[in-house]
Amino acid sequence: MWDKPALMLWLANLLYTLAAIMLLYAVLFMVIHLPVFPLKEVKVNGELSHVTREQVQFITTRALRGNFFTLDLNRTRRTFEKLPWVRNVQVRRRWPGRLEVTLEEHQALARWSNVALVNTQGELFQAASDQTLPVFNGPQDGVQEMSAQYLAFKQQLEPIGRQPAQLSLSPRRAWQIKLDNGLTVELGKDQVEARLGKFVKVFNRSIARLNQTVDYVDLRYPNGFAVRMEHTRAGPVKKS
Repeated sequence: MWDKPALMLWLANLLYTLAAIMLLYAVLFMVIHLPVFPLKEVKVNGELSHVTREQVQFITTRALRGNFFTLDLNRTRRTFEKLPWVRNVQVRRRWPGRLEVTLEEHQALARWSNVALVNTQGELFQAASDQTLPVFNGPQDGVQEMSAQYLAFKQQLEPIGRQPAQLSLSPRRAWQIKLDNGLTVELGKDQVEARLGKFVKVFNRSIARLNQTVDYVDLRYPNGFAVRMEHTRAGPVKKS
């Protein structure tokens, strides 16, 4: 080996190159860790209704570690995602010393059995809210299904001026709606939107004309529906 000048020259060049790379890495490491590249500004973007200035300030002063180059963006994103109302976070560096954080909040659609909230994407999340929201009761795998069906039912009920206050889905996929006036509507499993549509169509000339308060309607009859008055029982009402 020692009597092969070409090989020796190649080996020497390789060692010089490795030494130069290691030196350059060491210099860069020292430079980016110098205090001359601090984060001068943290800008938070997004339409925020629930995330407070105090929460953002706490994270920026207590949780962010490092300068413009060494800040761990993934760790920063995960820290912001821990805020109760935050659904999505994007974090970007902006030269020379700014960090831009874009927050997307959850938009509450309903309560999930009074233990969580449901957003408009049909996702569960944990947060406190004093909003008046409908309540969903159903199997854990039915959140998105219930969210979509709630919107459909809500639209169908608009002509009679009512809204779903509570929506229930049984393990057998049978639907029940409790309206904002206290009326419970039993829909069953099949053709639920068609059944509700027929009920809405005849509501003003049937239920609305009764002198007694109706607290329960069963729409599972093929040619009509059954109603139950407060403190009384009634048989099927034939649809005209």
